Amino acid sequence: MSKKPRSMTIGALAKAANIGVETIRYYQRRGLVAEPDKPYGSIRHYDDQALARLQFIRTAQWLGFSLDEIGGLLTLQDGTHCDEARVLGGQKLAKVREKISSLRRIERTLEGLVQACCTEQGDVKCPLITSLYKGVEENTS
Repeated sequence: MSKKPRSMTIGALAKAANIGVETIRYYQRRGLVAEPDKPYGSIRHYDDQALARLQFIRTAQWLGFSLDEIGGLLTLQDGTHCDEARVLGGQKLAKVREKISSLRRIERTLEGLVQACCTEQGDVKCPLITSLYKGVEENTS
């Protein structure tokens, strides 16, 4: 028994993908999602492939890929470009690791500033606010 393909309006597609209609239109303008032909006197209909493509885009965004990068990944979707996809994935992983390292530095800096706020007494200005004026990186390097 084969499953009958769905035919959805843009509103139904948006609901199924859990995104807005305008987001789909934006993706169409960016060339990430095809705009189906509009039958004379009727409305456009989208199929399960359009839904799968939107899910691909959303998942890639969640992994940190930009829309431009996603466009590049979509050109590799036939499954025969694994080496190229691996390179793109490796580049993204390196950027994520850099960001994590940066976030850890920010965490240590904030932790120190918050602790300094808890220990300061008297007429001393708030160390956190003072550091923000001076530039936190200068004070914690």
